Amino acid sequence: MDHEIKDICFDIEKSACINHQKVLNQFIKARICDFHLKGSTGYGYNDSARDKLEELYSGVFMAESSLVRGQIVSGTHAIALCLFGVLRPGDELLAVQGTPYDTLVKMIGIRGNESGSLKEMGISYRQVELLNDGTPDFSGIKNAIGTKTRMVYIQRSRGYSLEPSFSINKISSLIKFLRDCKKDLVIFVDNCYGEFVEHSEPIEAGADLIAGSLIKNPGGGLAPSGGYLAGKTRLVEMAANRWTAPGVGSEIGPSQDFIRLLYQGLFIAPRCVAEALQGAVFTARFFERLGYQTIPSYNEPRTDIIQVVVLGAEEKLIRFCKGIQSASPVDSAASPEPWDMPGYENKIIMAAGTFIQGASLELSADAPIRHPYAVYLQGGLSRYYTRLAVINAAGKLEDI
Repeated sequence: MDHEIKDICFDIEKSACINHQKVLNQFIKARICDFHLKGSTGYGYNDSARDKLEELYSGVFMAESSLVRGQIVSGTHAIALCLFGVLRPGDELLAVQGTPYDTLVKMIGIRGNESGSLKEMGISYRQVELLNDGTPDFSGIKNAIGTKTRMVYIQRSRGYSLEPSFSINKISSLIKFLRDCKKDLVIFVDNCYGEFVEHSEPIEAGADLIAGSLIKNPGGGLAPSGGYLAGKTRLVEMAANRWTAPGVGSEIGPSQDFIRLLYQGLFIAPRCVAEALQGAVFTARFFERLGYQTIPSYNEPRTDIIQVVVLGAEEKLIRFCKGIQSASPVDSAASPEPWDMPGYENKIIMAAGTFIQGASLELSADAPIRHPYAVYLQGGLSRYYTRLAVINAAGKLEDI
């Protein structure tokens, strides 16, 4: 089967080299030295290690400013800082790809009346569904934008959806259209799972603000925790004020003892993302040969690290995740079961035998327990490990 995916993997390698050069150039430009790899404590005033890391992120993502902190606990937390930091009572948030990722539903207040949600704070919400072919409904978006519309939310990855993820070119076209509709919109992109997959990032496509998790792509499998936001200085400062408090914003916050891992993780991130992508290509082709639908197909362009395999039955979904877990380097004896995971509407099953708890870039497989019982595989620091794990998972399906 290797000969079928050889050319695709070669293209991934070329892309990784381009992104690696981009990251290396920023390290050299910022004049990173051993002094910057040491952590700080307490308030973290004048923390040069923290400031230099944020300078790197600003350069890599072509942003005016950034906030990169180990104390941001997840991608959802980073997104929350952006939404709650920028939006004010009376503003409207518009999502242009239908319902956002599951963990944002209660935060926004789309369903229920969660304490502290945007809805409870007087921020309204509207969404426009994608067209049947998975493309934006430009007419519907134009009609939905009103005088109160302050921010437009774009999700780069597919999340728990079978819809295609958004390429940088698609994001660029959408942002140009949005600017024509209303020039003062804040364009926010959830960049989770998309960093270093393509040659450019959403800010280069015109986004005002992006956010993501350090235990996904940009942490390179080494970051033990953290999240980032990057974009226009004014917007990053507003989010930073939400993270700490107005008046101190990003000026405080110690870099902690693991700052070296955040530097090193960013440096190797393009290589790790390339490994994950090649593992995903193999997974897609392998399961296509077994007769399953995969999204994207093995030879389709990739815009995030997520590989979907539509298994069609709850038992298959559970067995697949058990197979990934049993082939993991950590907690291989654990047996994942569906559970009511905080922030999700459906029960979730998650296989993640990772060195960093929940680190999606290492290798994980998870899914909501709902039709059509599709599993979402992401990460894989080694393409060979991904192959071994998915072959093991496929073996668990044989007797069903």
